[in-house]
Amino acid sequence: MPPKKKARSAGAAVPKSYQAIARQRVVIENMRPALEGGYPIKRVPGETVTVQADAYADGHDVVRCALRVKRPGARKWEELEMHSPQEDVWEASFQVDKTGDYLYSVCGWVDLLASWHHGLERKVAAGQDVRVELQDGAEAFRQAAEHQRGKLKKRLLALAELLEDPERVAEAVHVALGEGTKALMAECPHAVDRTESARLPLRGERRKAGFSSWYEFFPRSASGSTERHGTFDDARKKVLPLIARMGFDVIYLPPIHPLGVQFRKGPNNSTASKPGDPGSPWAIGSPEGGHTAIHPELGTLKDFKAFVQAAGKMDIEVSIDLAFQCSPDHPWVSEHPEWFKWRADGTVQYAENPPKKYQDVLPLHFESEDWQGLWQALLEVTLYWIEQGVTIFRVDNPHTKPFVFWEWMLGEVHKRHPEVLFLSEAFTRPRIMARLAKIGFHHSYTYFTWKNTKQDFEDYLNELVHGELREYMRPNFWPNTPDILAWHLQYAQAPMFYIRHFLAATLSSNYGIYAPAFDLMVSDPVTGKEEYYYSEKYELKDWDFEAMTPFRERIAHINRLRKDQPALQDTFNISFNETDSDLLLSYTKIDANGKDIVLCVVNLNPEHTVSGWVRLPYWRLLPLLGIGEGHPLVMQDLITNHEYTWSSEWNYVELNPHELPYHLFRVIPA
Repeated sequence: MPPKKKARSAGAAVPKSYQAIARQRVVIENMRPALEGGYPIKRVPGETVTVQADAYADGHDVVRCALRVKRPGARKWEELEMHSPQEDVWEASFQVDKTGDYLYSVCGWVDLLASWHHGLERKVAAGQDVRVELQDGAEAFRQAAEHQRGKLKKRLLALAELLEDPERVAEAVHVALGEGTKALMAECPHAVDRTESARLPLRGERRKAGFSSWYEFFPRSASGSTERHGTFDDARKKVLPLIARMGFDVIYLPPIHPLGVQFRKGPNNSTASKPGDPGSPWAIGSPEGGHTAIHPELGTLKDFKAFVQAAGKMDIEVSIDLAFQCSPDHPWVSEHPEWFKWRADGTVQYAENPPKKYQDVLPLHFESEDWQGLWQALLEVTLYWIEQGVTIFRVDNPHTKPFVFWEWMLGEVHKRHPEVLFLSEAFTRPRIMARLAKIGFHHSYTYFTWKNTKQDFEDYLNELVHGELREYMRPNFWPNTPDILAWHLQYAQAPMFYIRHFLAATLSSNYGIYAPAFDLMVSDPVTGKEEYYYSEKYELKDWDFEAMTPFRERIAHINRLRKDQPALQDTFNISFNETDSDLLLSYTKIDANGKDIVLCVVNLNPEHTVSGWVRLPYWRLLPLLGIGEGHPLVMQDLITNHEYTWSSEWNYVELNPHELPYHLFRVIPA
């Protein structure tokens, strides 16, 4: 007979805040991935999220955990069983299958049936009397039956009857420890008094957020002559066919708006311009209009929309520059002087980035008294161009505007147009670049432009791919921009351009080139600076947009391979291979299904042949290919169509940069 209950002693009552959690014994902490501030992690359809959490309880009872996922538009949450790869660490994965906003969390509970079963096993193994344990088990299975229906409920109750029968102890022990009971417990775990972690956000973004090839050009240089300003009609007829043949799927246009006359820049960033100098496209605004107007020499809004429509028929999206700054002639300067910073002498503050000065550009004053009016006007500019068919924006110098503004504006655009993407052009400090990505930018310029050595590439890619940055920052690799002619491209010969393009296009799934300066291998710098001599930023150019040069053919070939090989459509699947030379860079990429395997080897020396040995990652490849150790592999070079048989872990390569400075192998069983 159980003892009589004692009278409850007087004292402080248990606080109400504990009543809801008094029976929740499982602690869940250190959930990952999770971004500080509650920002969503990012994925595109087809990508996987692996969730981990530390979960444990007091005592020796068995803990169970489940990953909960709520998909966009779903009413119910999915539950996935988690496993424990190490003590008190739980893990499970789910795949993002559509765009939209997801939630995910981890639930943990003490599994009463499993805990009882584990104790029974230990006591039976020790030869102890377990009749009381069988009675406890009967009670536990009856409680579990209360949460089930139909056949499962009947099976649980039948097992409870067996366990509490004093005449069938041996049979009860045999059945309780049998595989049938284990399967029954797995089928209906007694998950009561569950603890749930915080519900964390994930944003599923469209495919082009994860895989894209960008071609930047100035439409004003599309006329074929430095004597005539190019138009959208010129660009549609002359440039679009070339871009389509080369396999790019995003066209990025620098600012297309009217330009100011005051302090207009001349060639080579001269502060003295002469009549006919077109000026910098980033000095936006004139009496003809501001950020929602089109430069009259480019054409009309109808011409622009025809250009966008023609590009769309070629599966190319048009991105325009979102440069939130003004020339002194911008209508806003007179209409909204409070949106600008004025100096003590009554002049307006122009833009500076010491030692650089931009006398033709006025920065906006985001801390002005009418900051709300300014924010709303900038949002309306963005929405206006979306209405005209723009689905991607390259944002100029976002790091010079407040983070809180971008978080608000990108959020407002996402509510209305979740398909619209933004590329952050922020060559600035790492934490600032990361913050912009975290608060909503879909793509980010990176330091790839200045990476040169084998160690540089391995360290930087590992930082981007294997740390927290992977969860929210998507690198977009550019070998050059109108502002940057990196030292290694200055006076460079063709092999260096081949190498830099291949690295950008295969290390990252998102990449771009400023063209045709890059594909025509322009390499003359301003002495002592990383800038183009006679930069297109300040003058018209007579580019050849028709000839499919050998380099353009190579670019087109690699862009086709990127679309054909799923492994090249991901940045975060890269792993580096050992080589015996600091001038040989090798890396492997494997698609999410483990079916497409590519291995790249690059000669980083643009002048001389480099030979050496590359280590094949057999331990990763053999299980994926379904073959045993020692089985030879065919390395099919997708650039040349040559095939090589590799039968050992270390294999010899030799690359002449003047012929082909890289291998792009598809790995298949012999």
